[in-house]
Amino acid sequence: MKGNDYISAAEFASEHGIAERTARNYCAQGKIEGAFLTGKTWNIPIGSSLPKRRNGKTHKSALLTALQEQQKARLHGNIYHRTQIELTYNSNHMEGSRLTHEQTRFIFETNTIGVERESLNIDDIIETCNHFRCIDMIIERAEERLSEALIWELHRTLKSGTSDARKEWFAVGEYKKLPNEVGGMDTTEPEDVARFMKQLIRGYNGIRHKTLDDILHFHHRFECIHPFQDGNGRIGRLIMFKECLANDIIPFIITDNLKSFYYRGLQFWLDIPEYLRDTCLTAQDDYRRMMKKYRIGND
Repeated sequence: MKGNDYISAAEFASEHGIAERTARNYCAQGKIEGAFLTGKTWNIPIGSSLPKRRNGKTHKSALLTALQEQQKARLHGNIYHRTQIELTYNSNHMEGSRLTHEQTRFIFETNTIGVERESLNIDDIIETCNHFRCIDMIIERAEERLSEALIWELHRTLKSGTSDARKEWFAVGEYKKLPNEVGGMDTTEPEDVARFMKQLIRGYNGIRHKTLDDILHFHHRFECIHPFQDGNGRIGRLIMFKECLANDIIPFIITDNLKSFYYRGLQFWLDIPEYLRDTCLTAQDDYRRMMKKYRIGND
């Protein structure tokens, strides 16, 4: 493995919002797999996660429990099944995917797609399959502290195997190399992205009891930074879903009928937060009804 496949304890600590001494202690105690000493310097594999704390939060919501159990069982006709299809279809559709809801469902259920007298974009199919894997990741790792490593992994998973992945300048699983924009507005310059993302994640992880507004504020800042060359909206919405699960907040899916309100909410978040908040509360009500249908929790 090359030397640049490792980071220092200081870099690991900054990435995860912990003290450098804590990171070194994790290494010394063998809690970070693959970490080793060179002289007095710890070398930590890029992408390493924080070790789980035994004395950490033990409560797990009924929804997260159900999603994780149903994910392992791979049965259809439950809330995991519906979440996979609805979140994947709607999030991809917002970004221009031409696959229908029925085609998305068929891919998830059968891992095949039937096409007659129609041409489909291969990237739409690949990204649909990849998005299913991303949802599995955020369910499996819902309670893991948010980190750059996890965000990079989500992006790498989403864009793996696409035509973008074959472009040297695209940087799959890495921050953007070229300037981009969203909705006609400039975003953070490539050379500033790493610094801004570290600040954003550190500040967010410093909030002990996170609320829906904290998650929405993170999402707004993430989309303003627009850290990746493409896929920012889908990664941002996956992060929101994960963080709702992590903080026992009912998650939500932005559907086509809410899309314009969602975009307006992002645009005016700092001045009129009610726009985005009310849109997401409406989407929450939709997901709450889904939970009720599948008898998840008391809502």
